[in-house]
Amino acid sequence: MPIDTSLTFRAVNIAVLTVSDTRGLAEDRSGDTLVARLEAAGHILADRVILRDDIDAIVAQLERWIDDPAIDCIVTTGGTGVTGRDVTPEAVERVATKMIPGFGELFRYLSYAKIGTSTVQSRACACVARGTYIFALPGSTGAVKDGWDGILQDQLDSRHRPCNFVELMPRLLER
Repeated sequence: MPIDTSLTFRAVNIAVLTVSDTRGLAEDRSGDTLVARLEAAGHILADRVILRDDIDAIVAQLERWIDDPAIDCIVTTGGTGVTGRDVTPEAVERVATKMIPGFGELFRYLSYAKIGTSTVQSRACACVARGTYIFALPGSTGAVKDGWDGILQDQLDSRHRPCNFVELMPRLLER
């Protein structure tokens, strides 16, 4: 889709949450990939945290960022599978004001081209939570690339046409 270069780019303040029982900052390749891509696109890394697969801890971190007016968007990586420890989608649902079902559907469509039917094991999802976007991606670097390159880099670019998430930000809290 086209980028209208006659429009001004608006950087988005993005917090990155990696959910993993096994990774620390030194091993967080998917988080590193996400940070590199968002910064290369001109956005601002507002914060970065790594948490274990603990729903209460994830919800608490999401709530802190949702309540922070300096954070526009949260992107998580990890915890979206189907095992007992994978609880990121449940955490996102707890804080959600409105789900964005098309995000997960589009993510799985894009992912299918690369990993085939294994994409059904992903519970990638997105929502608006009290005026803050949350996008939950699987924890592999390939999934982060699919989610960022295939969806988020355009939808978080204020110049993307015919529409984008950024232009809706001032209206997210409308009643």
